[in-house]
Amino acid sequence: MSDEPAVDARDELAGATKRYRRTETAHEQARQEAIAAVVAALKAGVPPTEVERLSPFTGAYIRKVARDHGIPPAPPGPKRSGGSS
Repeated sequence: MSDEPAVDARDELAGATKRYRRTETAHEQARQEAIAAVVAALKAGVPPTEVERLSPFTGAYIRKVARDHGIPPAPPGPKRSGGSS
């Protein structure tokens, strides 16, 4: 019986792991850039609902990011639409 299939599987696994680690760094960098853009949008007055619609994040995560960056919650009451008038 040959060890060739096991060797091929190990090579495939090693290659997949290397690709995963390489893209993991790029993904984390993109995530940090998206967070910075969320913070900038909130500070510029973009409504949280529109930030959620335009970002890859949930409303709950956007609220957490806002709190972590000292951005006060949106005032209570009806929210204005993110569209133009």
